[in-house]
Amino acid sequence: MAISPINGGSGAGTSQRIDSLGLDMQSLLQIILTQLTYQDPLKPVDNFEFVSQLAQFTSLEQSRQLTDKMDQLLGVQSATQTLGLLGRNVDVQGDQGLISGVVKNVSFKNGQPELTITTAGGEFLANATISQIVQVR
Repeated sequence: MAISPINGGSGAGTSQRIDSLGLDMQSLLQIILTQLTYQDPLKPVDNFEFVSQLAQFTSLEQSRQLTDKMDQLLGVQSATQTLGLLGRNVDVQGDQGLISGVVKNVSFKNGQPELTITTAGGEFLANATISQIVQVR
């Protein structure tokens, strides 16, 4: 059974950055090729060293891709849990203390969920975050 990615793109189309320096796999291979081109013929670099470097670069790239996928998964999980709060009674730690009410609306701002809560008195608490929730009933 094939599983398609959430973002609908292929892994090759996503950002291929290896680290914070902005190097991608193509750049790293270019560095190795340049190193081979200008090496001293009397002191050639061992083949084992090149294979080791390529394995390290590949491992680093796979680790980066795994981290990206985990971040995406955590975002989807957070959104799913937040949507599960709709219509539920919650206690929220607000500026005026503990506020109880029903979650009436969930919106996402910069990928972060924000809740609109209606209190028993008919007041609205907008832009409440998940971290402010103390209890769900």
